[in-house]
Amino acid sequence: MYAIEVNNVTKIFKIHRGKPTTLKDRLILKNKGIIEEFIPLKDVSIKVKKGESVGIIGENGSGKSTLLKLISKIIYPDKGEIITRGKVSSLIELGAGFHPDFTGRENIYVNASIFGFTKKEIDKKIDDIISFSELDEFIDVPVRTYSSGMYMRLAFSVAINIDPDILLIDEILAVGDEYFQKKCFNKLSEFKKKGITIVIVSHDLGSIEKLCDKVVWIDKGIVKKEGLPRDVIRSYLDFLAERDDKKALDDKGQNSEVNLTEGHTIGTGEIRITNVKLLDENGEGKYIFKTGGEALIKISYKRNSDVGSDVVFGMAIYNNNGINCFGTNTYLDGVNIENLKEEGEVIFRIKKLNLLDGEYSLDISCHKINGELYDYKKSVLTFNIYSPIKEVGIVKLDHEWQIL
Repeated sequence: MYAIEVNNVTKIFKIHRGKPTTLKDRLILKNKGIIEEFIPLKDVSIKVKKGESVGIIGENGSGKSTLLKLISKIIYPDKGEIITRGKVSSLIELGAGFHPDFTGRENIYVNASIFGFTKKEIDKKIDDIISFSELDEFIDVPVRTYSSGMYMRLAFSVAINIDPDILLIDEILAVGDEYFQKKCFNKLSEFKKKGITIVIVSHDLGSIEKLCDKVVWIDKGIVKKEGLPRDVIRSYLDFLAERDDKKALDDKGQNSEVNLTEGHTIGTGEIRITNVKLLDENGEGKYIFKTGGEALIKISYKRNSDVGSDVVFGMAIYNNNGINCFGTNTYLDGVNIENLKEEGEVIFRIKKLNLLDGEYSLDISCHKINGELYDYKKSVLTFNIYSPIKEVGIVKLDHEWQIL
């Protein structure tokens, strides 16, 4: 049995541009304003089983909130149909029914009545609502005196204490302080155990993955992918990384390649580093990498004099706090360089780039075995790492737990 069925739903908003606003404009322009159509959802179909927890993810403007408003019947589709089975509670616009001059207690009655509760039913619930909100000493003062956090806590407490069959949540997992957020999350987990159907829209992917049985990714009004939370979230993060990577490569000052044929050389100059590229496993320029992905550093050089076999190429990665995360060179790795060509390339392949989220910079060097520099390029390129995993720090270590 499905608690929610969204069948081939399309929503169209009409935007009036140049609409007359004064009497003079009306007389001159009459009804000549330009009407444009904005389609936030296009032929969307989603089915949610009874007792299932579903997360909706996507970028801003992708149609996530519109979908929740359609399910809650705040607005209606232009095409298709939406079927819900059971009492629906919406945490879409917290406090939408609050009156600023009413007290917290009075607003509880007003807000709960919007959900269809009678006064007698609210009387039975009001102590639980006040207790959960932790606003006992402020409950009989006007809500216009509340902070934004207090206001949202009261609204959240009303919405989750009406025992719904279906709970719709839009970007409100960050209500109040850390303690209250944890309390809210525990309440949602309790709802899930009771078999209440939950649909959540949020950018908090960690909470989505932890709480939901299924995730739906919406992009530009269409369902891009749906399935297990971990799989869909990873696909979404890959999409964001590729998009940001392309944008960064197109922006001036952000590149996966730097030409070094001009400028000052640190060292003797007998060998010069002329170009450095950051590439992915397919040999394409890249600025953003995923934790555990493969990366190539291609170093172009030009030899200006005979240096024999006394040549070492090295690299180092620093985070944005200047901490050396990793460094090595051909000598330390036992790679002997003999008969170096006048011009050529050195490729350093990182099979698993196990750095965690953050911005990093790359240093490249060429020197003698005793450390005397031929050339050194500091912070020659910067790049970013994004990680779908939740470990903290700088580097991901291959590990496992064993409980004996």
